[in-house]
Amino acid sequence: MLLNIFFLLLGLGLILVGANCLTDGASAIAKRWGVSDLVIGLTVVAFGTSAPELAISLISALNGSAEMAIGNVVGSNIFNILVIIGVTAMVVPIKIQRSIMTNEIPLVLLSALALLTIANGPLLDGAQSMAVSRVNGILLLLFFLIFMRYTFSQAKDASTEDPAAESGAGVKAMPIWKAALWVIGGLCALIYGGDRFVAGASGIASALGVSDAIIALTIVAAGTSLPELATSVTAAMKGKTGIALGNVIGSNIFNIFLVLGATATVRPLGFGNIGNPDLLVLTGACLLFWIFGWFFKERTITRIEGALLTLCYIGYVGYMIIAQ
Repeated sequence: MLLNIFFLLLGLGLILVGANCLTDGASAIAKRWGVSDLVIGLTVVAFGTSAPELAISLISALNGSAEMAIGNVVGSNIFNILVIIGVTAMVVPIKIQRSIMTNEIPLVLLSALALLTIANGPLLDGAQSMAVSRVNGILLLLFFLIFMRYTFSQAKDASTEDPAAESGAGVKAMPIWKAALWVIGGLCALIYGGDRFVAGASGIASALGVSDAIIALTIVAAGTSLPELATSVTAAMKGKTGIALGNVIGSNIFNIFLVLGATATVRPLGFGNIGNPDLLVLTGACLLFWIFGWFFKERTITRIEGALLTLCYIGYVGYMIIAQ
């Protein structure tokens, strides 16, 4: 048991360090090629935040643990909305722009509904079991490409209106050899760390007598999302609540459309013990996110609403423990 916990922590540490190194190295290379900070943020950095989930899901699928792959994504998305948005709103109420309410958040809800629809293949078209097929994976990747096309068009409009948007916050400069080393080292850390993390999580599940799905939906999901929670809360304390929104919106869309899409394309994924209750919680969380933004206080998620979101997560975890 102690060895599994060690593997879990070692894997998580390597994944987070690897994602950071990969992002810094790739950003430096892109900058040397004349790519703007804005485009780097929309591609390299956004990918970097989803790299831990992608590494864990791919390795889990290749190791035959589809529950871990899907549970990691579903659990991370639930955690992102109910805990990251909830805790951040309790620190500082989150003001949401109208364009985000009408464009981006509906895409988050769409991604959850797409996964719920895929899972209910047996009910809708008589499929033999709940699974994300290779065809479903390709369709999710196509959705991801549409989302990226939309994002780039929005960014282009923003940079036209505000030329300063192109400069961004700046990218860490480094020699090309060092940037390449960072990318290679980051990838190696992601792959090895993902392998150790999955081994540790599966070992803990076996030792506790619980399914991979429960571990993936809770420990794995929270572990990969803790850095985003820390970033969001810190940003909120500095008055930059938009960063929290960007973290959650981008991560949730990337996780379903890119991470699950790429993973299922490599190897079809069965849902196993992850069922409609978990997917309905995800869809409900997305719906609450949208409703709290529109109603009660105009386009603001208040401290009370943040507390309600957090309590919903506690209730969900409690339900899983009882149902187990």
